[in-house]
Amino acid sequence: MTSFNAPAYDVQRPSGTCAFTGEEIPPGDNYIASLVEYDHEEGGLGLKRVDVSLAQWEKGSRPEQLFCYWRTQMPQPQEKKKLLVDDDVLMNLYRRLEDADQDDRLAFRFVLSLILMRKRLLRYDGTEKRDDGQEWWIMSAKKPDADERELLPVMDPHLDEQRIEQVTEQLSEILEAEL
Repeated sequence: MTSFNAPAYDVQRPSGTCAFTGEEIPPGDNYIASLVEYDHEEGGLGLKRVDVSLAQWEKGSRPEQLFCYWRTQMPQPQEKKKLLVDDDVLMNLYRRLEDADQDDRLAFRFVLSLILMRKRLLRYDGTEKRDDGQEWWIMSAKKPDADERELLPVMDPHLDEQRIEQVTEQLSEILEAEL
């Protein structure tokens, strides 16, 4: 399994500039924060943040290897970081990681599932042991605009407390990067 002591994600604070033009994004202006995939020197994929001005985004400028994005507002200087993350952003990220097969992403999705259960966006429905020895938690979430639930299985990577804490810190850096 990948070492979680190594920085798996290069998530920075908002840069204050558009990645395409280099122009300043003034405090209070809307812009697009995105996560893009990149290759680590140690091997494997990582995620890093790229900020794009709303004007450039609307012109069709997109970073290469785009993983996900969200619209946000450039914080005021000395503004405290936002502690609340939109539930739709969390569920979108969870669904985007559904086909993950790399150890760090499986761990990331597993910890995200714990957070979503705590927020009551996911419900634990049971455990399934597969023929290959893998153990999966069967989660469900209410489908948008429907009374039925969709099944969202997540592999249990059997993380110890220290690794859960490390992955949680990485997740927090990504989701609370609006410093």
